[in-house]
Amino acid sequence: MIAIPPHAFTLPFTARREHIDELGHVNNAVWVQWIQTAATSHWEARASETDKDSLIWVVVRHEIDYHRPLLEAQTATAHTWVADSAKGAKFDRNVAFVDADGNRLVTALTTWALIDKANGRPMRVPADLVARFNG
Repeated sequence: MIAIPPHAFTLPFTARREHIDELGHVNNAVWVQWIQTAATSHWEARASETDKDSLIWVVVRHEIDYHRPLLEAQTATAHTWVADSAKGAKFDRNVAFVDADGNRLVTALTTWALIDKANGRPMRVPADLVARFNG
């Protein structure tokens, strides 16, 4: 089980009718969308305007574990945080969704690559950028 650090970024989600699949719970594809929304919201909250204008992230990999279902009208809170260091252009992000009682619903480890918008090429993740997401 992944421990959620106190500096994790949080974002609430509510399961609406259109999120529910034929099994009566939030569809796996919706969880992927919510992972993306949590990650990009974290970026929007912590990145400078200069960073937002010149940099963009792309997903390289998602590894997702589904622990419990979320039903229509139920809420989940996403907690997301990044690794302590980057690996060149790649940066790992953890996401944990919990229900109102604190039960784990979904956990994910995603890998993102930092892209320089000016040339469209991957670039090394600067240490100061890592620090802004870990504090």
